Amino acid sequence: MTDIDLQKNKCKPCEGGVSPLTEAEALRLLKQLNGWQLHTQHIIKAFDFKNFDQTMAFVNAVAWISQKEDHHPELKVSYSQCQISYQTHAIGGLSENDFICAAKIDALFDL
Repeated sequence: MTDIDLQKNKCKPCEGGVSPLTEAEALRLLKQLNGWQLHTQHIIKAFDFKNFDQTMAFVNAVAWISQKEDHHPELKVSYSQCQISYQTHAIGGLSENDFICAAKIDALFDL
């Protein structure tokens, strides 16, 4: 697996039938992300905000990215935090799509 520009890539449809990434492959892609952690077959990151308005604006931006990529995370939302967890459910583990979406979400803070 060669390094890819995660932010510039698009998610590919995944309907199963392919193997999840190995731990080594996931760790290599994880190095391209900012602050995400590998938990079993998920990648997770918590984003902190000053108030509810900022949190909800972020959640809406994540929803827009998710719809555009047709790849959706698990979200836990509170007053000033949003925790995001990615896993490709169709394969029961991590795929490149999870890392592509995570990179695009990280890029929100570079705007």
